[in-house]
Amino acid sequence: MSDARQQILSRIRHATSGPAAVDSDVPRNYIRRGSLDETARLSLMVERLQEYDADVVECTLGDLPACIADRLQSSGKQTFVAPPGLPAEWLARGFDWKIDHALTHAEIEACDGVVTACFAGVADSGTIVLHHSASEGRRILTLLPDWHLCVVRRSQIVETLPEYFARCLQPPSLATYISGPSATADIEMTRIKGVHGPRFLHVILVHDEPATEV
Repeated sequence: MSDARQQILSRIRHATSGPAAVDSDVPRNYIRRGSLDETARLSLMVERLQEYDADVVECTLGDLPACIADRLQSSGKQTFVAPPGLPAEWLARGFDWKIDHALTHAEIEACDGVVTACFAGVADSGTIVLHHSASEGRRILTLLPDWHLCVVRRSQIVETLPEYFARCLQPPSLATYISGPSATADIEMTRIKGVHGPRFLHVILVHDEPATEV
């Protein structure tokens, strides 16, 4: 290990070795709770997603399997990868499904698209959050395929980021924040899609039972 790296790590250890600040002593003067009612919150989420060029459709919980099948059919694609915990009824017939039981990177990249659930949606920024549970899959699943269909339940949508954090019983070991299809304009201000993930994001907003407010 180089001397410079050792010095940096030693300083970090020294800075973090003392007593941590008491949680109640941290000032929280930022907005911690939204003011929109449920209808306005959902409308804002849809508006933000569409601003990012995501395709959004809405359905009831009972119509979800049929809605997924319709989205897959409309895509014109055939081979899809799915997390191992994705509900069986979401795996529409007539398509080639690759369940991620330790698929290789090459096997995942060869798929046309991916279907996942999510942990939460943040309306204020139009962000979908994945905590990579069994129904959300490994991060690699939502990075390599060019097409992503994500199911977001109405009860999972909050207005602000602090409200999302309030729903986390403990900090996630890994989280991915998705705000529309992957795109960047870093090079000569030219918008390029698909640089860091899927070029196409499709969202099904499911009207399930409202969540208990936190």
